[in-house]
Amino acid sequence: MPQIIFLPNPELCPDGAVIQAEEGTSVLDVALANGIDIEHACEKSCACTTCHVIVREGFDSLDESDELEDDMLDKAWGLEPESRLGCQAIIKDEDLVVEIPKYTVNQVSEGH
Repeated sequence: MPQIIFLPNPELCPDGAVIQAEEGTSVLDVALANGIDIEHACEKSCACTTCHVIVREGFDSLDESDELEDDMLDKAWGLEPESRLGCQAIIKDEDLVVEIPKYTVNQVSEGH
């Protein structure tokens, strides 16, 4: 069974976490089921960027993002080549190392 290693995030996962993950489950669902409350404003429908994550290891094991996800990611804060929407990143048979960015577009706009 693959594992997801969530790197420490000051707000959501201060100490980081190592979680066993079922293949076919999204990164977002695994996080939420284990008390890591990643924002997901569109309720997992690929219509926002609040569940943006960066896959530091294991990125190539994920299916490629589709055009809709790519369009959404273009609006994400802190976009990197290994960025994915947590609701669209479906776990396969490889371990992943995931970073949850410090900010989302929603959190940045609320702070101004």
